[in-house]
Amino acid sequence: MSVPEPAGGEEVKQAKEVEDAEKYSFMATVTKAPKKQIQFADDMQEFTKFPTKTGRRSLSRSISQSSTDSYSSAASYTDSSDDEVSPREKQQTNSKGSSNFCVKNIKQAEFGRREIEIAEQDMSALISLRKRAQGEKPLAGAKIVGCTHITAQTAVLIETLCALGAQCRWSACNIYSTQNEVAAALAEAGVAVFAWKGESEDDFWWCIDRCVNVDGWQANMILDDGGDLTHWVYKKYPNVFKKIRGIVEESVTGVHRLYQLSKAGKLCVPAMNVNDSVTKQKFDNLYCCRESILDGLKRTTDVMFGGKQVVVCGYGEVGKGCCAALKALGAIVYVTEIDPICALQACMDGFRVVKLSEVIRQVDVVITCTGNKNVVTREHLDRMKNSCIVCNMGHSNTEIDVTSLRTPELTWERVRSQVDHVIWPDGKRVVLLAEGRLLNLSCSTVPTFVLSITATTQALALIELYNAPEGRYKQDVYLLPKKMGDMRPFSCHMMSPSIISPAMSTSPACICLRLMPT
Repeated sequence: MSVPEPAGGEEVKQAKEVEDAEKYSFMATVTKAPKKQIQFADDMQEFTKFPTKTGRRSLSRSISQSSTDSYSSAASYTDSSDDEVSPREKQQTNSKGSSNFCVKNIKQAEFGRREIEIAEQDMSALISLRKRAQGEKPLAGAKIVGCTHITAQTAVLIETLCALGAQCRWSACNIYSTQNEVAAALAEAGVAVFAWKGESEDDFWWCIDRCVNVDGWQANMILDDGGDLTHWVYKKYPNVFKKIRGIVEESVTGVHRLYQLSKAGKLCVPAMNVNDSVTKQKFDNLYCCRESILDGLKRTTDVMFGGKQVVVCGYGEVGKGCCAALKALGAIVYVTEIDPICALQACMDGFRVVKLSEVIRQVDVVITCTGNKNVVTREHLDRMKNSCIVCNMGHSNTEIDVTSLRTPELTWERVRSQVDHVIWPDGKRVVLLAEGRLLNLSCSTVPTFVLSITATTQALALIELYNAPEGRYKQDVYLLPKKMGDMRPFSCHMMSPSIISPAMSTSPACICLRLMPT
C-alpha cells in the first residue's frame, strides 16, 4: 500500500536540490581558492625566547596597548623605574611651547585630561564653587605654591584655583602617589607642575625647590599636605616665608608641625588647620579610608580577609574607617590606642583594645594610622610571624621604622610595584607595602566624592586667608568653624564672631552641602 505524497511535496524536493547544488558550488570555490597563511604583525618574533629587558617592555606594550595607553588610574601604578631616564634630564615642552614643568611624559596629557574629566563628574561641590565664583575672581593676584598628592581629584582643585584667578606652582607630597598622566595634563594646561611617580628623595626636594625658587615670581600663599613645603620655605627661604599671607594645611602631620612652630614663636603667618575641620575629619578621614584601605590591600597582596587577624594602630577617624571595613569582611580586628576616649570608642564598637606587643606574634596584618612616628619598631618587626603584611595609612612614612630594616643581614626582594619582601636570615619574610608610605594613594585610588568636600574646604580657606584684611588673623593656627561664630585659633586665643568675614559667615560644612546636588 503506497503512501500518498503530502501536498506541495514536489516543490519541497526541487528546493532541496537547488540548496544542495549551491552548497557544492560554494565548497568547490573554497577548494579552488589558494591557501593563505595567517600573517602575524611580526613574522620574525620568536616567542620561544625570553625578550631582553627593553624587548620585554616593548612586547608588553604591543600585546596590551589598551591597558598601557589608556593611562587609567591603575596604569599609574606601574613601576616608574621602567623608564631609566630621569624626568630631570629630559627636555620637554607642551603644545604652547612652554617647558616650565617637569613630568614623566608630556605625551600622556590627553589621557590625563580624560581622568580629570571623569573626576569632575563626582566633585559637584568644587565644580559648583568654580562656576559661582569664577566671575568674581576672589583669588586674583594670589600666587599659590602647593605640595599635595597629584591625582585627578587634586587636579580639579588646582584648575579651580586657577579659574578663580590664582597662579599656581605644584609639587607632590608623596613620591609614589603621583598619577603621571594627570601631571602631564596639568603641564599641558599651563600649570607649573614638578612631579612624577617614583621620585627619589633628592628628586622630591628638588621639585619643591623648583616650585619656590623662581625668578620673577614669589609665592604669597601655601597649600600644603604634610608640612614639607612649609618646612622647606621656612628653612631655605625665610624672606619668602615672612611675606606669605596664609598657609592652608591638610594633614595631621603638617598641622602638628605648624603647632610646633607656633609654640616656639616662629610661625610668622596665619595658618588654617583643614585636617581638624569637620568637613575633613568626618568625611575624608573616615569614609575615604573605609573604602580605600581594602582597595590598596587587595591590589597589592590579593589577600582574603575573612578570618585574618588584623591590628590597627590608632582609632581616630582614619582608624575607625579601616576597622569598619576590615570587620565587614570578616577579619578579627584588634586596636591599639593611647587616647582613652578613642580606646573606649573602639571597645564599644566591638574591637578588642590591646598593646601591640601582646598580639604582634599572631596577627596577619599590621596597619598604622596614628600620625606619630616609630609606632612599629624593629623589635616589633623581628617578632612578627612569617608573611605578615605591614602597611601605613597615615600621611608620613615615619610610623613604621623602615630605616631599621635596611641592614646587611636583611634581604629586600621586590615582588611587584609597591610590594617588598623583607627576608630575615632564618627565612622569615615580612610583606612591606609602599615602603611604609601612605597605602591608599600609593597603591590604589581614593573615592572622588569625599575628596570634593576636602578640596572645597581647602579652596574656601585659601579664599578667606587671601581676602582677609590685615590684622584679622594673627600669627597662629586657626580651625575652620562648624557653625557660625566658631572661628578660632585651635590652641590659643578665642576670636570674636564680629570679625568673621562675610566669606566665612556660613561654615564650610554648610557651603559644601549647599554646593552638592540635591
